[in-house]
Amino acid sequence: MTPEEIEKQLADLKTQVEGMKGNQAEEKLSMIVFSGDLDKALAAFIIATGAVAMGLEVVMFFTFWGTPLLRDKNKTVLGKDMMGTMFGHMLPKGAEKATLSKMNMGGMGTSMMKSLMKKKNVASLEEMIKLAAELEVKIFICEMSMDLMGFKHEEMIDYPGVEYVGVATFLEHAARSKVNLFL
Repeated sequence: MTPEEIEKQLADLKTQVEGMKGNQAEEKLSMIVFSGDLDKALAAFIIATGAVAMGLEVVMFFTFWGTPLLRDKNKTVLGKDMMGTMFGHMLPKGAEKATLSKMNMGGMGTSMMKSLMKKKNVASLEEMIKLAAELEVKIFICEMSMDLMGFKHEEMIDYPGVEYVGVATFLEHAARSKVNLFL
């Protein structure tokens, strides 16, 4: 091999190594929150806050049935079309209204679980959302889900830095994340 060929191979290897550096996973957790069930939402926020405590950046993408968890129970928005109004009445308004995915028993199971959580000093879903905000967990809300269900930005909780995005924005984060979850 000539010195020129060796130099060219070294330059090619250097370019490949530089390209690989950009593809390394970041210390980040990206999570899709698809469910609005109390137990699943609690698990999502427990994992998110635990990941921050371990030094990971966290992005939570709320879509479909996870979206109503972030509606503010004290906000009312007028001017919705018929479908938006119907979804607004049929779906729970906020984290406080979330029910268990199993053993709900017409709301009795959820009441029992919330009572037990209080007795055992386990943070409520509302408290977990506040903690996530304090720990700077990023929350993305799916624009398509909002549009389908007739939700408006004005009716969502006041969460620092909340972003209304499409799936491509979430996937950009997920592609660079060390950990990806679907709850």
